[in-house]
Amino acid sequence: MSSRTLAYDLRSRVPGLAAGAALLIGILDIVRGLVPSLRASRIGEIASVLPGAVTTLAETASLLVGILLIMLAHALRRRKARAWRAVVVLLPVDAVLEGLHRHPVAASVSLLLWVVLLAGRGEFYALSDPRSRWRALWNLLVLGAFDIVIGWILVAAHHRTVAGDPGFGDQVWHVVLGLVGLEGPVVFTSERTGDLVYFSLAGLGALTAVTTIYLALRPERPVAALDEDDERRLRALLDRYGRQDSLGYFALRRDKSVIFSPSGKAAVAYRVVAGVMLASGDPIGDPEAWPGAIRRFLEEARRHAWVPAVIGCGETSGEVWAREGGLDALEIGDEAVVDVAGFTLEGRARRNVRQMVRRVERLGYTCRARRTGDLSEAERRRIADLADRWRGTETERGFSMALGRFGDPADAGCLVVTAHRATSEGEEAPGGDIQAVLHFVPWGADGISLDLMRRDREADPGLNELLIVRALQAAPDFGVTRVSLNFAMFRSALARGERLGAGPVLRAWRGVLVFLSRWFQIESLYRFNAKFRPSWEPRFLLYPAARDLPRIGIAALRAEAFLTPLRLRWGLLRRRRPAPVPRLLPGAVVGGDSGPETRRTA
Repeated sequence: MSSRTLAYDLRSRVPGLAAGAALLIGILDIVRGLVPSLRASRIGEIASVLPGAVTTLAETASLLVGILLIMLAHALRRRKARAWRAVVVLLPVDAVLEGLHRHPVAASVSLLLWVVLLAGRGEFYALSDPRSRWRALWNLLVLGAFDIVIGWILVAAHHRTVAGDPGFGDQVWHVVLGLVGLEGPVVFTSERTGDLVYFSLAGLGALTAVTTIYLALRPERPVAALDEDDERRLRALLDRYGRQDSLGYFALRRDKSVIFSPSGKAAVAYRVVAGVMLASGDPIGDPEAWPGAIRRFLEEARRHAWVPAVIGCGETSGEVWAREGGLDALEIGDEAVVDVAGFTLEGRARRNVRQMVRRVERLGYTCRARRTGDLSEAERRRIADLADRWRGTETERGFSMALGRFGDPADAGCLVVTAHRATSEGEEAPGGDIQAVLHFVPWGADGISLDLMRRDREADPGLNELLIVRALQAAPDFGVTRVSLNFAMFRSALARGERLGAGPVLRAWRGVLVFLSRWFQIESLYRFNAKFRPSWEPRFLLYPAARDLPRIGIAALRAEAFLTPLRLRWGLLRRRRPAPVPRLLPGAVVGGDSGPETRRTA
């Protein structure tokens, strides 16, 4: 290894080492704060040597400083420039304080780390949210003023237990010092009152410090928006390369951002959620230009300390992501793709679907398939209103497998299949007899990809099967040879787990999925798709490291609108009847018992 390579390797380790040191110091400070008997023990001696031990300014503030150091460690590990600036300022101060307390070893270690951080300045390049700087300042000023007022009221309320007669200035100074964990000039004759005031002030100070640091160091959260120029360029790529990925058209969601390759021949659509830069589907465009778009995506993630992740990509693009970004892959399910030419209702395998379709038709249901551009304005509004009414949830879900709109003039090439049953009150209005709707987006020139499946809750069971069958039968009239249906989460595990000879681990995993199907339609969605004898195309999740999976999972659920404040509060306490859901995540029944009604999203 050359000296230049060795130096680069050492510099690249600086953020991790600095973060580890801050984390260790924080843990030791917390232990000392919680267990006073350890302050004179060997752990206390270690903590006094490590840099940062004197930044507590007092032993009583070790718990607060420990929390702050742990937060700072996280920011350092993510290479935050603001965290680096904060540490570079604090370390010389720490060294001076160590010297004043006659701890030359700790002072030397602080200065040594300061030099190392200065030498590794280039490794701390991650940007924070530029808006959060002012939010952090306002948070500090407003909460600080609030803390001082509340603290003064607290001290004044216990004036009967105060020794002597401290003035207003002494009381305010006592509050200010108490907010940073120090004893002030006010002395209480009651030990219980003194502890109450001290811990109350320290708690207020901790709350202010933690929220301020969080705001100052949190990653940027840009507002995802697809402008007109980006949409025009994406549509041009889809016109030429759209048949490569059934999810390609969903890159046109207007609440996504897009990043192009240097040549402009490929692009990656994404959204930043909870510090995760979440891409969806395969890159759009020329496969030879995919690496350029992926590298730009990863560079953008590094600049902002975002965790890069890809949800719902195919096997080919997954290999490119893994090669270019060093990402690991996890198979999360399979996409059901039906070959129109090979579809038939004949044969024993299609008996269930055939009988269901015939029964629903005898009840008076008929279907119509049209391009969205061929609908009248009144019909488009009617279908959109009905889809919203049948959604079953206040939040419109979708990200990776949903378009998020219906009837836009730019989407004239989409295909809509409606189920009708004449009713006395609905015959006069255009579309007034509509009982269910399927909406497909283009998949190249000869394919369509399911976006929306909704129906009236009062409609008869079997209507979903009728809609899909009629869509497949009408497909050749529109030049469509392949149809992508719903996504089956962990389909292969369910299929292999029920086979003869499946091992105990696979059977146990299948049992967990079946249990979760009580809340999320995992198994039933797989079995519904299987009725149409599709080919199964695997889809993958790409992630940097296993430790990032929980964060990526939460970001994906938030992107799909599965996690909202209301759901976080009540979702685990009540078992609700599921609403229409995205296709990449488990589906949910909306009405009837003949199949899922889903948004095809993730």
